[in-house]
Amino acid sequence: MNANQQASSIVSGKNYYLLLVIVFTGFLIFGFSENIKGPAIPRIQTDFALDEWQIGSLLSLNSLGYLLACSFTGVMARKYGLKLTSLIAFGFMVVSGILIALSQHFFSFASSYFFMYIGNGMLEIALAILGARIFVRNTGMMMNLAHFFYGLSSIVAPVIASSLMGAALFGTELGWRGMYLLMLSLAALPMIPALVTRFPGDDVAVEHQITLKAYARDPVAWFMVVILSFGVVSELSIGSWLVNFLEKAYQWEMTSAAGMLSLFFLCFTLARLVLGPLTDKIGFVVSLIVLSAFSGICSLAAIAVGPSGAFLFALAGVGIAPIYPTVMAFLAKRYPNGSDTAITFTVTLMGIASVIGNFLVGAITDGFKLMFSDAAHPNEGLIKGLQAGYVFIGGCALLCSIVSFMLYRWLRKRDEVL
Repeated sequence: MNANQQASSIVSGKNYYLLLVIVFTGFLIFGFSENIKGPAIPRIQTDFALDEWQIGSLLSLNSLGYLLACSFTGVMARKYGLKLTSLIAFGFMVVSGILIALSQHFFSFASSYFFMYIGNGMLEIALAILGARIFVRNTGMMMNLAHFFYGLSSIVAPVIASSLMGAALFGTELGWRGMYLLMLSLAALPMIPALVTRFPGDDVAVEHQITLKAYARDPVAWFMVVILSFGVVSELSIGSWLVNFLEKAYQWEMTSAAGMLSLFFLCFTLARLVLGPLTDKIGFVVSLIVLSAFSGICSLAAIAVGPSGAFLFALAGVGIAPIYPTVMAFLAKRYPNGSDTAITFTVTLMGIASVIGNFLVGAITDGFKLMFSDAAHPNEGLIKGLQAGYVFIGGCALLCSIVSFMLYRWLRKRDEVL
């Protein structure tokens, strides 16, 4: 049996379905681990008597751990195999849950949380590489479907976390420590099929894989970094700033503003489920052009229309949701023997850009606030600042579309459009 036949046998039959279980449950757990912190942070802040600066520093440190993991996971997968790398990533999540539950001081908690985010970074890269290797047919649809499970768990994670923290076990309230222990222990479940499953690509010789140096010389690599960076900055910024914008610019009640954010995530999640087949049908690059432009137009139109057009903020989720999985599908198709290198390179640089992008949203908001503030109209500056910040968020989605169009022209000249 040659290498192609062996790879084909691994991504078919019972083994393929076990691999699907690993990918889908992996994304579910990834979504849980990322989004249970919302209800937990106020209690953590109270228990350790932390101020906002300390909470912000904690989350920034965790982003560093995430980026650190993104930088070495691809190398680890090539050297030791994706199977072992995936098992270690899931194991990190389980162990971090135990460490968080045992932490009694802020230093031990911060260290455990940092450990969890290293596991998060490893898990995202490992799942992305595994998806790239097994989704050889209907790649766009399957990538979007996998990320749909992340969105699904993101929607329910805050509700489950709140319920578990108030639940009692053996007469004692679980609290945030018990909640983290239970939720992160779920990562042990996909380890069971991973132990008995063959992973495709682990038998490919290193010399047949694209090197990081060779990949970085490909102009398409940098196009994809820029496209994904603009898309993810817009996606994450909407989740971070929408409630704040609606409350302060439109004077909405917290529950109404939170409801609009939930509607955004609902549109976001359903779009990955419904629009995945479309990306395969019209092409990955054309999909990036159309969907990111739709998201940007919705965000800017919402600002222009005012409170009556607030539903357009949520509708923007339809366009921005498929960007990340569609980029992953493009990388899987263009670099079949180097998807781990391509994904690691792209996601790591995207992570750095997203940190800068979120900083810019805050800086633009604050800058316009100071520029337009005056004693007679103290709220005018804040409203202008929030609008300017959101224009930047919508502008990032439009820039994602523009750069995608530039990539399309570059690829079409070489007859390489996917």
